Amino acid sequence: MSQELTGTVVSDKMQKTLVVSVVRKFRHPHYGKVIIRHKKYKAHNDEQKLKNGDVVTIREVRPISKEKKFIVVEKVIEKK
Repeated sequence: MSQELTGTVVSDKMQKTLVVSVVRKFRHPHYGKVIIRHKKYKAHNDEQKLKNGDVVTIREVRPISKEKKFIVVEKVIEKK
């Protein structure tokens, strides 16, 4: 089953590629404090209509290139 993540577009400077930052929150197992972790993924985007700040959903697919293993599924929220 392929993994789906939701994140914010950080960079749209490459052709047909977006850099998406995904934020993950979890509670520390011992101390109980909420910890925030960020990870950036490169995602394939044919349409090139998305800009920085847009919230998108990405899905894991077969490797497209050395670092691209995700495609953009849909735009969730548009930057205002």
